[in-house]
Amino acid sequence: MTTVLIADDQPLQRFGFRMLLESQDDMTVVGEAANGSEAIRMTAELHPDVILMDVRMPGLDGIEATRRITTTGDRTRVLILTTFDLDEYAYAGLRAGASGFLVKDAQPEELLSGIRAVATGDAVVAPSLTRRLLDAYAHHLPMQGRSDGQEASPLEHPRLSPLTDREREILSVIGKGWTNTEIATRLHLAESTVKTHVGRILAKTGSRDRIQAVILAYDTGLVQPS
Repeated sequence: MTTVLIADDQPLQRFGFRMLLESQDDMTVVGEAANGSEAIRMTAELHPDVILMDVRMPGLDGIEATRRITTTGDRTRVLILTTFDLDEYAYAGLRAGASGFLVKDAQPEELLSGIRAVATGDAVVAPSLTRRLLDAYAHHLPMQGRSDGQEASPLEHPRLSPLTDREREILSVIGKGWTNTEIATRLHLAESTVKTHVGRILAKTGSRDRIQAVILAYDTGLVQPS
């Protein structure tokens, strides 16, 4: 059973989500929050598997709430809900530690499959869409460099240093939007081998999921925006 916390300041929106989720045999809604502060408090109390997190809420917004929740190390995963599929809030939410994002007018089947994917540790956003999102808002990326203004080499970044050459290569193409199948085909590897590499990359870099690995590849300069 996947437990879900709904965080949205619109009562009717919360009601609609609850009706949909509780119609499923494998999901249950454990609580509703009307703002980011409530979402943080209820997460600490209830430890839901997934939070449906609205971005624009009064007081503490969904982005900051996501950041505070994910930095606690809690197993709860956040699925950001946005109005547009490529707005800066979605980008900020992913950088804050969300495991994916969906638009609010998504089909019910998309929302349900998205929750199930996030609950099992997968990323909701397709790799190609992840790259498009990051490319569109690459100017938000902080400068990764030395104090003298010179850009640091990705090899010098402490989160990349544990990676082997092959793992670094695979991380770079994950950042370019390649799927596991594409990586296997283009690098002449078995898909099971690629999955093993991806798992090791996530573990070594401390990335919660594939989306966070993509962001890391951009942040460190391993992948440059197109």
